[in-house]
Amino acid sequence: YTNTYTSCAHMKALYDEALACEGMVGMAIGTRPDCVDEEKIELIQSYTQDYLVWLEYGLQSVHDATLSLINRGHDFKDFVRAVDMTRDRGINICTHVILGLPGEDRAMMLESARVLADMGINGVKIHLLYVIKDTPLDRMWQRGDYTCMEQQAYVDMVCDFLERLPKEIIIQRITGDPHGEELRAPAWAGRYRETFNLIQQTLEERES
Repeated sequence: YTNTYTSCAHMKALYDEALACEGMVGMAIGTRPDCVDEEKIELIQSYTQDYLVWLEYGLQSVHDATLSLINRGHDFKDFVRAVDMTRDRGINICTHVILGLPGEDRAMMLESARVLADMGINGVKIHLLYVIKDTPLDRMWQRGDYTCMEQQAYVDMVCDFLERLPKEIIIQRITGDPHGEELRAPAWAGRYRETFNLIQQTLEERES
C-alpha cells in the first residue's frame, strides 16, 4: 500500500524485499488515486520487465458528491489523472468500486460502470457497503439515515454492473467479506458464498 507520504526509496525497499522471496512472480499495489506521481509510477513501471504488476486504485464512485459525503479526500479528477499517468506502461490497472453508498441510486451506480467501461482499465473489484460497528456509518444507520441494500437488490445490481463492462476487464471481486465480530449490518453480508452463488446463478439465468 502506498500513501502520499511514502517515499520512492521506501517503496523500492519494500518491493525489493517482497519480490526477493522465493517463487514471487508479481505484486499488486493498492493506493488512492491522489497518492501517486510521475516518480512513483516510473518506479512501479520498472518492475514490469520481470514481474506481473497490478496497481489498484480505490475509487469507490465516479460521483464527486458521494466521494465528498464519505470523506474520501479525493475527487474523480484525481482518479482520471492517476489512470492517465499509469496507462500504457505495462502496469495493469484495477479499480475498486463500492455499491450501496449513501445517496446513490441505481442510475448513479450504473453510471460508475459506464464511465469505467470507457477508461481502458484492466480489472475491477466490486465491494458491498456494509456497516462496521462504531463507525460514522454505524451512527448514520442507527439514526435511520442510511439503509443497507437487500441481498437480492445487491445481486441484481452487481449483475447489471458487470453487464456494462467490456468482456476484457478482469473481475477480481464481486462482494465484500466482513469480519463477523465487526459487522453491524446487513446480516447477509456475512454469507459470502451464498451471495457469490446467487450472482453466478443470476448471470446464468440472464445468459450473461
